[in-house]
Amino acid sequence: MSFPLLTATAVLPAVGAIATAAVPAARRTAAKWLALLVSLATLALAIVILVRFDPGGARYQLTESHAWISAFGVRYELGVDGIGVALVALTALLIPFIVLAGWHDADPLETGSKRWRPTQGFFALILAVEAMVIISFEATDVFLFYIFFEAMLIPMYFLIGGFGDRAHEHGEEAASTQRSYAAVKFLLYNLVGGLIMLAAVIGLYVVAGNFSLQEIVQARANGSLHMATSTERWLFLGFFFAFAVKAPLWPLHTWLPNAMGEATAPVAVLITAVVDKVGTFAMLRFCLQLFPEASKWATPVILVLALISIVYGALLAVGQRDIKRLVAYASISHFGFIILGIFAMTSQGQSGATLYMVNHGISTAALMLVAGFLISRRGSRLIADYGGVQKVAPVLAGTFLIGGLATLSLPGLAPFVSEFLVLVGTFTRYPAIGIIATFGIVLAALYTLVLYQRTMTGPVKPEVTAMPDLRARELVVVAPLIVLLIFLGVYPKPVTDIVNPAVKQTMSDVHQTDPKPEVEAAK
Repeated sequence: MSFPLLTATAVLPAVGAIATAAVPAARRTAAKWLALLVSLATLALAIVILVRFDPGGARYQLTESHAWISAFGVRYELGVDGIGVALVALTALLIPFIVLAGWHDADPLETGSKRWRPTQGFFALILAVEAMVIISFEATDVFLFYIFFEAMLIPMYFLIGGFGDRAHEHGEEAASTQRSYAAVKFLLYNLVGGLIMLAAVIGLYVVAGNFSLQEIVQARANGSLHMATSTERWLFLGFFFAFAVKAPLWPLHTWLPNAMGEATAPVAVLITAVVDKVGTFAMLRFCLQLFPEASKWATPVILVLALISIVYGALLAVGQRDIKRLVAYASISHFGFIILGIFAMTSQGQSGATLYMVNHGISTAALMLVAGFLISRRGSRLIADYGGVQKVAPVLAGTFLIGGLATLSLPGLAPFVSEFLVLVGTFTRYPAIGIIATFGIVLAALYTLVLYQRTMTGPVKPEVTAMPDLRARELVVVAPLIVLLIFLGVYPKPVTDIVNPAVKQTMSDVHQTDPKPEVEAAK
């Protein structure tokens, strides 16, 4: 292609971020509309990428390659496979809803001597994160990927620390302290992971002589590049550690509940539905393709860690008093399923994991954004402060229920298909781990239904008697997400057709085939 479509999809929100930040403070409504229009234009470009992408064609499509830092073999190389194009589409889809949902989250508010940051800064930072995430999904040069993998931490730090949730049980001063703590913890955890990855990136260059993913994979396949076993394992660990922090995988997960709890609901969605997907995506693109033998060597330990994430995250979600922290721990459990599917080393598991990334993004966005609308009305994140909401705001309660049922992977809603594929793919190779992982489904039903029961049913608490139902803007945010959850739950084929060829190629990279069934099909 003569037109650099992939570059345009990342550059547009980056330019939009600069333009939004430049809007005068007195024109904050104009900044909101500009951010929304830029996010919709980016979505349009992502749709063009989807239309142009041929699942049966070359592995990486719409590729771009230009010299950048020639002295160190760094190139500006972009390309998307089926997995990357699905996640670019997910990111571009969710950002307009995040912008709309956060329409009033950064409006100026006097609180004693403190004042919230300018509104335009909030939306500019969201667009900046979108640009960096999209180019991370498109980059096929390891060094280029690393730059944006780390750079996205900066706008996220300011979104968490500077525009945190206003609802706090101990007042604004305590909220400010907690926001700062959550932002710093997020930054430190991810910086440590990034620094370890940087050492591995340098080591990869020393061994391979360049940073091109495609060239390194090809050289390993044809035998022109050989890595010593110990070298490959150390490099794999450096990459995997950074991705496990971002994912997040137990025991590197502890920054997520703090970050999601203190961020606004739209920013919490940005964290877990968009930014964290870079970690699991990178496991498929870089860990498995660059270090196939080390990936198989580390698989037993990673499966155990994923299993712990599933059960541990779900158990802690059951005991939460805070709505947003409950969703955060539920996400840790869900990311455990995604990583389990990736390292089960079966086509069903990896297809399910990729589909889970998409479906988890949609379901978590639906649940968390409705929870954010609920919290903004009551001014509290505590579950105990609610009761009987379905009697005064039935549409809000209904959408909250559908988002919750999607989170527990109810059949007929999108996450069920992906979770089923992950469990089937795991069971065919590791039956004991597959059986234990199913307890995560039982626990998900427990924390989701208890949350709904305590907040939406029972006697109407005096504090919620005047609670308004969802407004038009909020319905515009929630309704398309609910429709997608139902559509992909009934008909996931559009996504699986895109990702399955890429999954087969990844399986080939790690020299794995699906286990043969123990019982032959009847002829």
